[in-house]
Amino acid sequence: MTGKTATAAPPGQARRIPGESGTWVFLFGDMLVFGAFFVTFLVERAKEPDVFDAARATLHLGVGVLNTLVLLTSSLFVVLALAATRAGARILATRAVVAAMGCGLVFIALKAFEYVSLAGAGHGPGANHFYLYYFILTGLHLFHVCLGLGALAFMATQTRRDELGATRTALVEGAACFWHLVDLLWIVLFALLYLVS
Repeated sequence: MTGKTATAAPPGQARRIPGESGTWVFLFGDMLVFGAFFVTFLVERAKEPDVFDAARATLHLGVGVLNTLVLLTSSLFVVLALAATRAGARILATRAVVAAMGCGLVFIALKAFEYVSLAGAGHGPGANHFYLYYFILTGLHLFHVCLGLGALAFMATQTRRDELGATRTALVEGAACFWHLVDLLWIVLFALLYLVS
C-alpha cells in the first residue's frame, strides 16, 4: 500500500514569511497599540453601558457594513495584485492595485459622510465617552487607511517593472501586508463600535 506524501517545494522556493522582518515588527507593534485602545474602550464601556448602547444606536450600521465590504474587496484586489506580480502579469497586477486604491478612496468618502452626519446631529467627540472613543479609534484607523493608500501607490509603481529583485519584492509584500492589517483592524473596530451591545 503506497501512501501519498506532501510535495516538497522546488529548490530555491522554500516557504518564507512575506515581506521583511522589520515590517512584521512594525505591524505587531501597531496591533499592540490598537489592542490597548480596544481594551480601554471596553473598560470604559463597562462603566457606562447604557450611554454606550444609546450612542451606538446613532451610528449608521449600513455605512459600517458597506465600509467593511469595501475593505474586504480591496484586500481581495491586493491578493490578486500580489499573485499577478509574482506571475509577471504586470497589467493585471497594476489594475488590481488601482482597484484596491479605489476601494480605499470609497472607504474615506463613506467615513467622511459618517463624520459629517454625526457632527451635524450633535454627536461630536465631546458629546460623551462613546463618541470620544469612536472618533479617536476611527480617526486613527483613517490615518492608517491614508498611509495604506501611500503603500498601495508604491506597490502600483513596482507592478509596472519588468522584474523585481528580492528587496523590491519584500517591499511590495510588506505594502500588501500593511493593507491587510488596515482591513483587519477595521473588522475589529466595526464589531466593537457597531455591533457590541
